Amino acid sequence: MHRDIEIPGGPFQMGDAFGEGYPSDGETPVHEVRVDGFRIDATAVTNSMFAAFVDATGYRTEAEQYGSSAVFHLLCTATGSDVLGAAAGAPWWLEIRGAYWAHPTGPSSNWRDVPDHPVVHVSHHDALAYCAWAGRRLPTEAEWEYAARGGLNGMRFAWGNDLTPGGEHRCNIWQGAFPAANIQEDGHLGTAPVMSFPPNGYGLYEMAGNIWEWCSDWFLPKYYRNSPTDNPQGPTIGKGRVMRGGSYLCHDSYCNRYRVAARTFNTPESSSGNCGFRTVATN
Repeated sequence: MHRDIEIPGGPFQMGDAFGEGYPSDGETPVHEVRVDGFRIDATAVTNSMFAAFVDATGYRTEAEQYGSSAVFHLLCTATGSDVLGAAAGAPWWLEIRGAYWAHPTGPSSNWRDVPDHPVVHVSHHDALAYCAWAGRRLPTEAEWEYAARGGLNGMRFAWGNDLTPGGEHRCNIWQGAFPAANIQEDGHLGTAPVMSFPPNGYGLYEMAGNIWEWCSDWFLPKYYRNSPTDNPQGPTIGKGRVMRGGSYLCHDSYCNRYRVAARTFNTPESSSGNCGFRTVATN
């Protein structure tokens, strides 16, 4: 079920070496971290993988319990009273009644039409429930960045320093004027099937763009100033849980967080149409 990639333990330089991050995200200082070896999913957990979990357990996600979740306006398939309103300060997010992992763009959509896409509308709590069932766990933020770098130290992206080497798109992010017009040079408006882009040096797919991925850590911007060198587990408190990798909505005009050092957060019960996860196992 899980296609594991063996990641050898070792040291790396964690953080933003280019000074390109948002100061409030706390991507600096760059600091040495050592992680033990572990195994990580080659791809994000897909709709079909999550469906197997739901079939086996009857689990209901938090978005199902709340009755709604956030869908990007250009992807929304809901109409009328199912559109509950736009998010304050981010009107491109619509709160949609009946949107959850199995109906990702609205009640009339169905995961079976996109079985190989990453599951979305998954809260941190939902991801932990899946992990408990699968005998897995979420990666620490340090494990995630170490794996995402693919053996390349100090680079901007999971494949090097150029966003489109040789003119080739290496991740699913926004092209055009956000949030009104995506010219889809990379071929995708919303989520892409997993393994749509070349893997990084460790054989991991879509460690940049496509969907945000939950990590186990609490998010505290000042944590890098005094985090331990060996296998840091994150702070004991924070604004929310760390999310990594960026999504199909990232664009350098407002969210250049598809860089490998980039980090953000959300509250653990939050869900949206651009956040999912991948899992790890300890060796």
